[in-house]
Amino acid sequence: MIFKKFKAATVQTSPIFLDVEKTIEKAIGFIKEASQNGATLIAFPEVFVAGYPYWNWIMTPVQGSKWYEKLYKCSVKTEDTSMQPLFQAAKDFNIHIVIGINERGDSYGEIYNTNLIIDNNGKLIGKHRKLVPTWAEKLTWTSGDGSSLKVYDTEVGPIGTLACGENTNTLARFTLLSQGELVHIANYISLPVAPPDYNMAEAIKIRAAAHSFEGKLFTIVSCSTISQEIMDALREDVPNVDEVLTRKNSAFSGFIGPNGATIGEPLIDDEGIVYAEIDLEKCIQPKQMHDILGHYNRFDIFDLRVNIAPTRKITFIDNHEEFNKK
Repeated sequence: MIFKKFKAATVQTSPIFLDVEKTIEKAIGFIKEASQNGATLIAFPEVFVAGYPYWNWIMTPVQGSKWYEKLYKCSVKTEDTSMQPLFQAAKDFNIHIVIGINERGDSYGEIYNTNLIIDNNGKLIGKHRKLVPTWAEKLTWTSGDGSSLKVYDTEVGPIGTLACGENTNTLARFTLLSQGELVHIANYISLPVAPPDYNMAEAIKIRAAAHSFEGKLFTIVSCSTISQEIMDALREDVPNVDEVLTRKNSAFSGFIGPNGATIGEPLIDDEGIVYAEIDLEKCIQPKQMHDILGHYNRFDIFDLRVNIAPTRKITFIDNHEEFNKK
């Protein structure tokens, strides 16, 4: 049996706000840099393409309505022409990519917070839609379903992903662990509007450490930052936006090992890219003590059932019977 060893990269930066093409260009710049430094997996923040709906937190729903319209207009489907350079970059630079997008639904009121999993051949092998938008996010995103709670086998190992607050969802996390997840990508946005006593960077680290320690796996965290460009765009509706959206310890990006400890130096608030060597063999010894997927559980007592059926908006039933005329 071969245990995978590889170099991973994670990015902490801001998108080009509500501009898909320029954000993809920025992402490809990081992809190229990571590949040149030997990385075969790179993680990007939540809804990196192309922005987070901060207006939900700092405006009234009525004020934010026009911003929802702007976000919908720059939301994407994976088959859009604007997305193809991203898939080509994965192939050109021989790198796996996990990246967040605002995914456009079929209805004009339907946007999903979606993470894409792209392999090093440039193939979209999976996507995960955030199950439950958090708090004010419910004004923007539609909930995902259980069909996207999957782990994907890749050349670097079995990859799973959850977005932001759903990394707190114990059942969602266990669903991924039960499918053999060994590399978990947890992506976030900087949230300086959290309650005053809430240290966002520390909260992100705690969640990542909990998942790694419980599941004995590697967690890669990628968090966005808030650029001056984003604040300037929102200033027309929120004059004191710099004060509202500027706070220390709002972003954390880095790596957590199977023992729950941080690997190397994470990025706190600062923009950049960091790397870590991932050796999946290091997941073995910790599981000897606590393997919640095997000897350290009682599945004769506990029974978790997960509905993986895609949500159906409508079911057409035709009960009409024709009788042969005599």
